[in-house]
Amino acid sequence: MKDISTWNEGDWIGAIAAVSLFAVLVIGGVIATRKSEEFAGHPRGLFVLFYAEMWERFSYYGMRALLVLYLTQFWLYNDGQANLIYGGYNSLVYITPVLGGYLADRWLGQRKAVVFGGVVLALGHMFMAYEGMQGITDPAVKQADPAISVFWFALSLIVVGSGFLKANISVIVGQLYKMTDARRDSAYTIFYMGVNVGAALGTILVGYLGQTIGWSWGFGLAGIGMVLGLIIFMIGKPALKGQGEPPAPLARKTEWGLYAVGAASVGVMWLLVQYQQAIQNILIISGIAMLLYTLYEAFKLPKEARDRIFAILFLIALNPVFWGLFEQAGGSLNLYTDKYVDRGGVPASLFQSINPIYIVLLGPIFAALWQWLGRKGIEPSAPAKFGYALIQVGLSFLVFVWGAESVGMTAMTPVLFVFLIYLLQTTGELCLSPVGLSAMTRLSPAHLGSFIMGAWFYMTAVGQFVAGKIGEATGGESGEMSKELTLAIYSKIGWVTIGIAVAVLAVSPLVKRWMHLDTLADKGDGLEGAAEAGMEAQEAGVHPTIAH
Repeated sequence: MKDISTWNEGDWIGAIAAVSLFAVLVIGGVIATRKSEEFAGHPRGLFVLFYAEMWERFSYYGMRALLVLYLTQFWLYNDGQANLIYGGYNSLVYITPVLGGYLADRWLGQRKAVVFGGVVLALGHMFMAYEGMQGITDPAVKQADPAISVFWFALSLIVVGSGFLKANISVIVGQLYKMTDARRDSAYTIFYMGVNVGAALGTILVGYLGQTIGWSWGFGLAGIGMVLGLIIFMIGKPALKGQGEPPAPLARKTEWGLYAVGAASVGVMWLLVQYQQAIQNILIISGIAMLLYTLYEAFKLPKEARDRIFAILFLIALNPVFWGLFEQAGGSLNLYTDKYVDRGGVPASLFQSINPIYIVLLGPIFAALWQWLGRKGIEPSAPAKFGYALIQVGLSFLVFVWGAESVGMTAMTPVLFVFLIYLLQTTGELCLSPVGLSAMTRLSPAHLGSFIMGAWFYMTAVGQFVAGKIGEATGGESGEMSKELTLAIYSKIGWVTIGIAVAVLAVSPLVKRWMHLDTLADKGDGLEGAAEAGMEAQEAGVHPTIAH
């Protein structure tokens, strides 16, 4: 334990996060010991889900903040390779919920899917804490260590576990309330606060331990967090009032058969996470197949419904552009922060907490802003909001490049510009992610609702892979990141994205007409998109939809 007089900024941030986590746990204990079935006007089951998801996000985002640094500093991959592995892994995390959600809806039920996913995730995080040979400086020798197979296995477990847990736990939140219950909006607000509190605290504490004490300490804490979340969820089963159970009686043989499918998929992911080219080919082939199937279904629909499918395709196509830039945060921007930013003693991974903290602060403001503009009759259309989102994420990189170049290429980049790039990316995110989730559920025909939501997350997965390819490019031919090349790439992608944004804003009136909002039937759910939202840090700010 360091003497308090020697603490630097990173130590103080870690201590504050630890105290904050303790305060959150005390509040949870107070809720757990109450005999009332409600707390703060909501079912106790909501807070069971709040704490379970908080710990899951604690572990997931904590591990994510360390991953690219771990790849470069422990496994000795060059910067380009590490970014590509990071992007491939994240893309798989966003694809597998399609399978997990389907199995839960059809047979398993959300609660059993969450328990299975939680067990698999906990195992994955625990295996991440296993390290191989120490003190090796030759990458070829290091990566020949048999322990690296354990690392790939750990990533595969996390991918599959996320697939079973990611969307299913948020679906149970909606099941606690009737469709007409006025508390649904505030319930998802409370839930998403848990998501982002977990993401922020996990990033800080897991990142701090991993970078200052040892990688296994950080990953071990992430694993402990996941186990705590799973325990809370299982003990809190009575508070869920029977929600999330299988849609029909489930035979034990069938149930274990579904778990076997999940276990077998770990083997598939173990192969894919090591071979990013295979992931790229699968994304391309599957993407073309999904597009052709969507068009096939669209041309069987009447004109208005068909036009809405075209609007959906337009919005979905922008996903890889936005997330390809946004997800530099955990990849190339994380490495840049570690190498070239004046951090004042703060470990680079801790800066990953800025986004969820901004989300907690700004999410409610944006939700209120859209409602206020809607009442004034001047709320931008969904495609226009996408355009504004792209402008902001593009501008974030241009501001960052300007800040880095303003002090000279030989000087460290002022930390202020790290806060600014995350601020602009978060405000952009709040213009795109919740709006997109709402648009998918509003515009899709009933018989294609789940497929369209799957396509949304699928294209988000494509964006994650694009992020890996952009990050790989920052390594240049040698694979080692340079400040000059990284800033040149950031400048280029910033200007290209703003150009795309201008084009999106130019055609947004046409896309809005395709949406036919004036004839859109009310689906009876005041919280559009909430049930389908994975409620990530990237999915905050879901709010009652106002026609625009």
